[in-house]
Amino acid sequence: MDRISVIGGTPLRGRIQISGAKNSALPLMAACLLTADEVILKNVPHLRDVTTMANLLSYHGAVISLQGHDPEGYAGQILSITSNPIKTLRAPYDLVRQMRASTLVLGPLLARFHEVEVSLPGGCAIGTRPVDLHISALEKLGATIVVENGYIKATSNGRLKGNKIVFPKVSVGATENALMAATLAEGQTIIHGAAREPEIYDLGVFLNKMGAKITGLGSDTLTIDGVEKLHGTEHSVLPDRIETGTYAIAAAITGGQLDLIGADASHLEAFFDRLREAGVGIEVSDASIKVTSPAQGQLKATDITTTPYPGYPTDLQAQFMALMTLSNGTSKISETIFENRFMHVSELARMGADITIDHSVALVKGTSGLAGADVMATDLRASVSLVLAALAAKGETIIHRVYHLDRGYERLGEKLRACGAQIKRIRE
Repeated sequence: MDRISVIGGTPLRGRIQISGAKNSALPLMAACLLTADEVILKNVPHLRDVTTMANLLSYHGAVISLQGHDPEGYAGQILSITSNPIKTLRAPYDLVRQMRASTLVLGPLLARFHEVEVSLPGGCAIGTRPVDLHISALEKLGATIVVENGYIKATSNGRLKGNKIVFPKVSVGATENALMAATLAEGQTIIHGAAREPEIYDLGVFLNKMGAKITGLGSDTLTIDGVEKLHGTEHSVLPDRIETGTYAIAAAITGGQLDLIGADASHLEAFFDRLREAGVGIEVSDASIKVTSPAQGQLKATDITTTPYPGYPTDLQAQFMALMTLSNGTSKISETIFENRFMHVSELARMGADITIDHSVALVKGTSGLAGADVMATDLRASVSLVLAALAAKGETIIHRVYHLDRGYERLGEKLRACGAQIKRIRE
């Protein structure tokens, strides 16, 4: 199993191109199942999760080809996806278990073919993420759903029927599944309590390009007037806001300065507010975001509470905690989205961090420095928080189980090395 070696202590300086968003690319790829026409997706990141989704679509019968890289300067791939003919409506466990986002084929296949069978995705290291909201939303649209033998089996008598869907709590995946399914439903669907993440907005824009009729994008109420058929289109995946935030913290934690090219600051207002409060310099332009570390010893302890968008993102909690281990004072980090999302704490402690956990709250007492150690990654964002801590630590850190990083960070080592980091992958 591969490991990553990091020798810390070098301030990062330079430019980093922000890749396309994984959390946008995956639902966009699933949405290609809604049409028999060719769809061109640009700025698609080269990640393990993207490969997993491509494998799942191919299993269903979609023809996927790589068209190279975007000639307009994007770092990502260009994918051609044609979901015709569809060979099977069953998404098997062996594929779905690799990635929870695989359940996003549920809505598109049900809407287009009126039946689908998708394996339950299984557990998750950062806590349970049940599919009950996905199921209840599709039932509101007229689907008959049974869960048996580990599979969600959904059918409809002809086209789905538009209806009112009220989500009792915010769910990005359930909003995406309901939104995709409703595009081909008969009549109007109104989704109340919809997730507002930029990735939802990107999906809605993409579906409208395909001929859907969706209004209210960016709000928690979406209105979808169903159409009989969608057509092919071209679309560029929006920049990855979590990658943007991660590299912003990399600049701050190492005492450096980075220009994040192609990033969109409007997707991270709550995050950048907290960074500024901590003393980090943020300069936003049309083409980039410049992030400058505060002077040595001037990083301020800052509290965060993770909440659904537009609040502070849970996917940047672990990274911010790594930064706060070097702050002046004690910061309070409250996690309200997922249980078990403090598993990186014990690994940061191995590097000298002083962190106390009380249920869903972590108190982080700043220290004068971290020291390199052998640490174990537990999930995607925890993995990169350990990389960030290692970049600032004295000596060498060896990070084990780094396959998590391949799911969500494109060319992480390459991008960091270009800015001065001493980081290398040790292949087994």
